[in-house]
Amino acid sequence: MDTDARFLFREGAERLWDRLADIKRSFAHTLDLDSRDPFLCKQLRTAGVDTIAADSMHIDLEALPFAPGSFDLVTSSLALHWVNDLPGTLLQIRQILKPDGLLLANLFAGETLDALRNALLEAESEVENGASPRVSPFADPRDLAGLLQRAGFALPVVDSDRLIVDYPDAWKLMRDLRAMGETNACALRHRHFTRRATLLRAAEIYQQRFGDEKGRIPATFEIVTLTAWAPHAMQPRALRPGGAATRLADALGTTERPAGDKATP
Repeated sequence: MDTDARFLFREGAERLWDRLADIKRSFAHTLDLDSRDPFLCKQLRTAGVDTIAADSMHIDLEALPFAPGSFDLVTSSLALHWVNDLPGTLLQIRQILKPDGLLLANLFAGETLDALRNALLEAESEVENGASPRVSPFADPRDLAGLLQRAGFALPVVDSDRLIVDYPDAWKLMRDLRAMGETNACALRHRHFTRRATLLRAAEIYQQRFGDEKGRIPATFEIVTLTAWAPHAMQPRALRPGGAATRLADALGTTERPAGDKATP
């Protein structure tokens, strides 16, 4: 896979465009929130969709300046992992969507850069006799469906893909992260520049633990995609207990027995 510094942003945008192609409905008014590559916006506009591109340089992603029910589609590619109050932002997105409007977004989460995180923590502990967070934390994909439900979305779906990218060494990986604007923003990180000795030791640990016979190292990027809908009365709903038209026993071809009864040999 090409390791141009910003190739992952294009990858994320293309993945969302592919997802939209699988959804058999049209969208008239779309908001794209801070997608890190213009591909998605360009495709939407080429398809004739009225699209507003809003980036974090001009709006606060935690205080969205849009009226309720303004859009029937909100997209965001590889940006929401930078939001401090993700539950609050998801709630606001749900509010600015029209009924039955769609949120389609992806973000880095889960195991993203776990090897780099571990190497930096171990190196800093050895060299500086203490450690601080050196890689920003990422949401657990298992928690994101719950956040969508808490925000009032219907039919939430969360799925994850892991991309393994080979780099010639840890230095190239760290340079690319800086070029991508994906460096550490943890409030608890040390405020001084990382010592060169710490970085040298981290690169050595990374190569020793994860490098191949050619000295190249892998980096994991877990891209989690969120698909969820603003509630609408016509959406499918789960049946109430006892509301099924067909009994499970009939579907399985078995005999239903009251609880506690034993099967006859």
